[in-house]
Amino acid sequence: MDARVEQAKAFFLQGLAHYRAGRFESADREFSAALALVPGRPSTLTNLGATRLKLGRVEEAARLLREALRQEPDNAEALGHLAAALAETGQREQALEAITRAVALSPGNGAAWSLRGTLARELGRRAEAAQAYRRALAQGADPQLTSYYLAGLAEESAPAAPPRQYVEQLFDAYAQDFDRHLAGTLQYRAPEILAAGLASPRFAAALDLGCGTGLCAPLLRPRCDRLEGIDLSANMVDVARAGGLYDEVAQADVSEFLATTPRRYDLLVAADVFIYVGALERVFEGAARVLQPGGAFCFSLEAADEHEGFVLRMSLRYAHSERYIRMLAAHAGFDVLATARHPLRIDQGQPVAGLFAWLRKPGATS
Repeated sequence: MDARVEQAKAFFLQGLAHYRAGRFESADREFSAALALVPGRPSTLTNLGATRLKLGRVEEAARLLREALRQEPDNAEALGHLAAALAETGQREQALEAITRAVALSPGNGAAWSLRGTLARELGRRAEAAQAYRRALAQGADPQLTSYYLAGLAEESAPAAPPRQYVEQLFDAYAQDFDRHLAGTLQYRAPEILAAGLASPRFAAALDLGCGTGLCAPLLRPRCDRLEGIDLSANMVDVARAGGLYDEVAQADVSEFLATTPRRYDLLVAADVFIYVGALERVFEGAARVLQPGGAFCFSLEAADEHEGFVLRMSLRYAHSERYIRMLAAHAGFDVLATARHPLRIDQGQPVAGLFAWLRKPGATS
C-alpha cells in the first residue's frame, strides 16, 4: 500500500480517537492531515465535517459534508451531520429533508430519529415529531430525554422537571451566543422589567438564580453590596465569571443550592429560569429558607392559562399560572407585592406571554 495512504490512515484513526474522547481541536488536526495526504476521501470529509460542527465552524462543516455527499450520496452519517449543521443555521426544512434521507438509509440510528423528531417539532409537525421520537426510543435513544420530548408534545405526562442533562447541554451549547441572541433576535427584556419593579434601592446580598452569562448583573451590581450567581451550565458560569460583575459564581442546581447553602440574602432574582424548572414547590421553600426577613424574591415566567398549575409546552419550556404562583407564595409565607404581564421574548415571530412577580418575605429587614 502507498506510504501516503498508510500515513493518512494513521492520522484518520488518531482523529477518531480524539473525536470520541471529546478532543475536537486535536481531532481536527488529525483529520485535516489525513485529508491533505489523500484528498477527497468521503470518510475523512465526513469526520472532519462532524468535528468542525462540534467546534462551531458550521459553514465549514456543511461544505465538507456536502463534498462527502457529492461522492457518496447515500452516506447516512454525512447526511445526519449535515442535517445538524443546517439546523444550526436555521434551515430546518432542508435539515429535515437531510435527516429523513439519513433514517431511510440507516433506520437503526436512534440519535438520527431523535433529531428528526426535534426538527419536526420545531416546524410544528406534532404527529410527525411524536412518531420519530417513538422510533428513537425503539432504537435505543436516551429514554429519559426522549420521554421528555414526547411530554412536550402532550404524548406523555409532563415531568416535574426536565432531565438535568437536557438543561446543561442546551445552555453549554448556547453560552457564547446567548446575550446577542436573547437581546437581539428574541428582544428579551426580563432583567430590565424585574429590576425596575424592585421596591428597595439597595441590597446587602443578592443571588441571581440561573444567572446564565450575567444579563442581570449590570442592573443589579450598582444596587448590591454583594452579588452572587449560580447556574447549572458550566459554560454559562465561565462566561458570567469572565464578566467580572459577580463577587462569586457557582455551578449549581437552583433547588439544591437553596436547600443547602448556609448563606442568607435579601434579594433573589430569577429571570427566565423557571421555564426550565417546572414544579416550583422546592424553589419557593428554599427561597423562604435563605431570604432574610423583609427580603425580596422576583422572577419571570411564561404565563399559563389560569386553570393550569404548570404545563410543559411544545417548545420544551414550562409555563406557570398566576394562581399557581400565588398558592405557592401563600404556602411558603411570602407576600405578593405585585404581578405584571409583559411579553418575555419573540419566538418564531410571535411574542411569548410573560408573567412577572415581586414577592416579599414578611418581617423587618435586619
